[in-house]
Amino acid sequence: MNTQSTSSQSQGLLLFKLTQLQSFALGTLKIEEIVPYQPLTQIPKSDHNVLGAANFRGRTIAVIDMAAAVGYKAISEEERKDAVILITDCSRMTVGFLVRKIERIIECNWKDITPPPNDLGTKTYITGITRFDDTLIQLLDIELLLAQIFPDNSDHAVEITGVQKGLLQNAHILLVDDSAVARKQLETALTNIDVPFKVCKNGNDALAVMKDCAEKGNPIDILVSDIEMPGLDGYELAFEVRDLAKLAGTYIILHSSLSSSMSLARANEVGADQALTKFEAQELVNAMLKGAKQKQ
Repeated sequence: MNTQSTSSQSQGLLLFKLTQLQSFALGTLKIEEIVPYQPLTQIPKSDHNVLGAANFRGRTIAVIDMAAAVGYKAISEEERKDAVILITDCSRMTVGFLVRKIERIIECNWKDITPPPNDLGTKTYITGITRFDDTLIQLLDIELLLAQIFPDNSDHAVEITGVQKGLLQNAHILLVDDSAVARKQLETALTNIDVPFKVCKNGNDALAVMKDCAEKGNPIDILVSDIEMPGLDGYELAFEVRDLAKLAGTYIILHSSLSSSMSLARANEVGADQALTKFEAQELVNAMLKGAKQKQ
């Protein structure tokens, strides 16, 4: 195959300010619309970063002070009249984020986004870093924000038979996600059913691991990868895997926090066997079982 994938060129970044100096960004596919601030109704017993809720196009949506949520100075009541709300659709939730200022939308090649330095620690809200007009742009980990503000306390127990567990235990599985929250969810789902796996934080590392495993005669059977990642995104990773003869037989499952049908349709275009909106443990295990059965 000599065709070059253009999937990573399909999404832009919305740049905005949480402080007077630093620029942050979200992928545009995560954003439904941008609306001016409007008065909010307080939500009893909600997280302290939830300012309240308002009706947007017939839907009651909670609004979060994004600056305060990531550790910066909260947006004061005086500032709110000039602030804007980003209505986002992510992790099967529709939530509003109040930000101080919208800058612009830029085109972005995700290969130009680098993972954050390891010395930032595990509690950082940053999933990637890039530059625009010599300005440092930090991509926010919206999944981590949502997980902390709206913790999921539900039981993600998976129904699986002994035979099915054996199929997965005999498969070589690689999990890839740049979000610490998403990685933890994926890891927990498999750990709870005693299924071993490897894990990577980005597409470049994952591709290197897959090549190494194949060279050692122990190829990855099932690849479970996020779509939006810095460097080599999930689309590009799937394309690269399909383009290499020694990896082409891998069963590929792409997943995304986006509810957009566009992101899932493109997953199939680049060679993914299945595409999921994350996260539901049973759906994930069922998808992997399908791949494991094909490997028999």
